[in-house]
Amino acid sequence: MDIMARFALWKERATEDPDLAAELAALDPERDEEEIRDRFWRDLAFGTGGLRGVLGAGTNRMNIHVVRRATQGLCNWLLQEEGVPRAVAISYDSRVKSDLFARETARVLAANGIQAWLYPRLEPTPALSWAVRYLGCGAGVCVTASHNPAKYNGYKVYGQDGCQITLEIAAAVLKEIEQVDPFEDVKLVSLEEGIRSGGIRYIGEDCLDAFLDAVQKQSVAGGDRLDLKVVYTPLNGTGLECVTRILRRIGITDVTVVPEQEKPDGRFPTCPYPNPEIREAMEKGLDLCRRRHPDLLLGTDPDCDRMGVAVPDGDDYTLITGNEMGVLLLDYLCRRRLENGTMPARPVAVTTIVSTDMADAVAERYGVELRRVLTGFKFIGEQIGLLERDGEAERFILGFEESYGYLSGSHVRDKDAVNASMLACEMTAWYRGRGMTLAQGMEELYRTYGCYQNALSSFAFEGEDGMERMGTIMKTLRDQAPTELAGLPVTGHSDYLTGEGVALDLPRSDVLEFRMEGAKALVRPSGTEPKLKIYLSARASTKAEAQETNRRVLAALQERYLQG
Repeated sequence: MDIMARFALWKERATEDPDLAAELAALDPERDEEEIRDRFWRDLAFGTGGLRGVLGAGTNRMNIHVVRRATQGLCNWLLQEEGVPRAVAISYDSRVKSDLFARETARVLAANGIQAWLYPRLEPTPALSWAVRYLGCGAGVCVTASHNPAKYNGYKVYGQDGCQITLEIAAAVLKEIEQVDPFEDVKLVSLEEGIRSGGIRYIGEDCLDAFLDAVQKQSVAGGDRLDLKVVYTPLNGTGLECVTRILRRIGITDVTVVPEQEKPDGRFPTCPYPNPEIREAMEKGLDLCRRRHPDLLLGTDPDCDRMGVAVPDGDDYTLITGNEMGVLLLDYLCRRRLENGTMPARPVAVTTIVSTDMADAVAERYGVELRRVLTGFKFIGEQIGLLERDGEAERFILGFEESYGYLSGSHVRDKDAVNASMLACEMTAWYRGRGMTLAQGMEELYRTYGCYQNALSSFAFEGEDGMERMGTIMKTLRDQAPTELAGLPVTGHSDYLTGEGVALDLPRSDVLEFRMEGAKALVRPSGTEPKLKIYLSARASTKAEAQETNRRVLAALQERYLQG
């Protein structure tokens, strides 16, 4: 079916949601040809991250028909799998239409004879990972677009292990989705009928309480005094309930929530990009810190799986980067576990190929095996599952991503900002007991291991033309790989798609890595956004020197491959 035929079909059939009907009615085939093409040139991509896209009418948008179709495909796959429980847990965040999409998911599941377990209110993504295993489900669905701008929403699928689905399962579910006509093949019951029949049930408070119990068990504070003063922002997302509850559990009661960002609001009125990695998103919290003078600022993204921190540094507050927090946590957990006698034999930490090399140096010092996996916390979760399969889950002490994702236990299989917020507070109190801030603690680690500096630059490529442009850039990088960057000879490179130069046993992925003396650069298309990402890393005697190396390498890549 061509693009205009798809448009005509949707204009005729997509009348249930008045927002979609109004959008379609306002589009004129002659005047809005490009807009119609962008909405209908493809089906919204489904992969290991599930669905993620701009809200609106069309096959390349997030809406009730795309969600129903994906859920019907998930049902068709689930009903064919032997030994997989016919039950699915569902959670949702604060985004526009998240609650609607969660209910639509439950309606399709119940109509297919699959038990739908639905959180009665918005809850963090890690609480969904927990619920899948706590309730014995065969899968999970989290309606979220994580830290994307307000115009996005998404649909993440989890396996029965509480981890985002594997590449193989994603491919199998996609095959089923592709056979579903969203207007003819989707089974539905009303929400009322689903609840009345028991096909849709609300997840009880016992599940969330058990999740917080499991998080609290990851505490390593011992007898430390935790009378901290904290400012917290949930960035208008899901974190408020669980983060404040876990802080109270460990004795932290002086918590001031940023008022403008306290309540759930999918429009994210104070920050167009609700991501604690971005300083703009944390500005309201930083302003409050300058008045309240807390020990630290905590920020969690809308689905509360990423955490950012700012700490006192001289007369102001400084943001701790994702790589720095990962290294700080690794060092802290190793120190405390050794002090407490809880360090397991043959401990394991897991991070990604784009995260700081400083983690290797810290891990070596403490005798920790550091495993590197592809970008995406599902691959970290997979490593936890492998350890659990071998009866060695206790060996896992930390997983982290440079993109502000952390997990210190095997209680869930995704990054957990509830867990991370607890640990960040405990670590702050521990450093305070030594007369130091986290910023000073990081400087101490730099003096010990060298100044590792990392940077990430993202370049947006919207629409069909943008996808083609990203493909062209990656092809050119492969066909005309640099032999030097910014005057630094390229001493080695790895292609994670072909396996060339890759020493690790990893699934194939569209990532290129170029290594130089004291520096490296990785390039990959984002799996969740229309962006090309360049990760830079350098080690030098000073931070300024390493940062300058990163700047020069990025400039060389831009000039040679991204212009034109």
